[in-house]
Amino acid sequence: MTLARFRDEPWRTSHPAYQDSALAMSPAPEYASSEVILSSLYRHIGLEGATERTVPQRGRDLDKEVQWYRDRARKPDSASLDADTFHVLLHSVLESPKLPNQSSKRFLQVTPLVPQATVFSGSARLSSNSWPAGALIRRMVWLGAPDVAIANATWQALFEALSVAEADDIFARFLQAEIEAWSPQPAWAAVEPGEQSTLDPTDTSGLDYPARRFVRDLGSIISAKDSMTRRQWTTLLEAIVRLAAVAHVTWLCDVHARLWDCIKGALDGGGPIDEASARSAIYPKTFQFLSYGDRALPGIKDRASAFLQARLGLNATLWALQTVGIEIASISSARAVAEVCKRVRASVTEIEATGIREALAEVSERETRTLLCKKGIGSNIMEFARHVLGQRQAANPALRAYDQGFVLRKRGTSNSSPWVVGLGPVSVLALVHCSLAGTTGPRSVRRLSQHLAGYGTIVDHRDIATNDLGHQLRMLGLVLDSPDAESGMLLVPPFPNRLEITA
Repeated sequence: MTLARFRDEPWRTSHPAYQDSALAMSPAPEYASSEVILSSLYRHIGLEGATERTVPQRGRDLDKEVQWYRDRARKPDSASLDADTFHVLLHSVLESPKLPNQSSKRFLQVTPLVPQATVFSGSARLSSNSWPAGALIRRMVWLGAPDVAIANATWQALFEALSVAEADDIFARFLQAEIEAWSPQPAWAAVEPGEQSTLDPTDTSGLDYPARRFVRDLGSIISAKDSMTRRQWTTLLEAIVRLAAVAHVTWLCDVHARLWDCIKGALDGGGPIDEASARSAIYPKTFQFLSYGDRALPGIKDRASAFLQARLGLNATLWALQTVGIEIASISSARAVAEVCKRVRASVTEIEATGIREALAEVSERETRTLLCKKGIGSNIMEFARHVLGQRQAANPALRAYDQGFVLRKRGTSNSSPWVVGLGPVSVLALVHCSLAGTTGPRSVRRLSQHLAGYGTIVDHRDIATNDLGHQLRMLGLVLDSPDAESGMLLVPPFPNRLEITA
């Protein structure tokens, strides 16, 4: 591919140095819900052969098979339930709410309570071209872990936690066995994660970013599994995954914009001159994308738009460098970026002669709707953020309270009401638990505000006593009001630790 071809098809093919970068947004996010992400995670971690492409058809096939058994008043030899009861289990007991625009569509959608349920349910689309949402979580684990060994250990611990074992409640064990009787393939077994991208440890030393916070919180969520039913635990896991996933994608948007600023500065004769200055320029020391109680989507849209402009600029520059005979192998680290800037400054005359500025201006003007997030990649990012963070809008009025792990809620009842930052009760439980993990002694609500800041969500601890979050904490019994405590509120651990259980 050349710069001329990039001018014609700017989104289709990225430069190898960009496409293979650890900082590339891969997989590219599209529509998903928290249950879609969890279902896809099951498939990526332990259901080899159950790909996103196969899920919709497997759901249709299972429905037909159950109907076949119902017509003949039979059931599989290893099944405990008759066909009529199993049909009710799938379409009522385990039913996951459909969106209002899906109310007339017939497809199988169940709560991803156990691994085997995700063989036939939980794809992002009803067609065969769904994006692999679980791969995003896998990539976050590797980008957030300090090294490959810890990433592998975290992934293995997550597999074991997602498995249905003797320690799980009786309903979860029954459900896994029953669904296996009706849909036995593929069986649940660990899937090798393969080679994954990692960030340069020098770049991430002392850096707090969403993927790193997520890896730490995964351990806290896994340790709480024995304190509750499987349904309660999977809901907690969903709550952390949905906030972390959108925070990670938004953080990547910020990093892209800063990375493009470095390269663009080099084209103008500036930019970072060494590894240290490149590191300082690329990675934000503080990351903020949500403010409690405020509208959320406009800020995410601005960052997505900046990401798209940065993606165009980075690829245009890399293709221009290749045109003048300079091969760039990587832009995954501060060291690599500093080297690219050095080469750009040294060859700026030749690069300008390729027509890079004209190409960028032409492409930006032609792709205005994409850059404004009205179609294409930008629109997909906005759909991803809105549906993952927002409370599920159920078509069935009886299921409107189904989703309690949301991060965004509607300010009013109208369809045009804005989405504002407001945590659901399950999200509050999960975040309080994670913020207190590994601590001893009392902690004030400032600890919770600091933990939320790790995911780019800002709430002043002095406001918690009077805002919606403080009300949620009191309703859930997660705080003690104390005039001696900072801000007057002490956090209460939501789940007993193992020492307390055995005492």
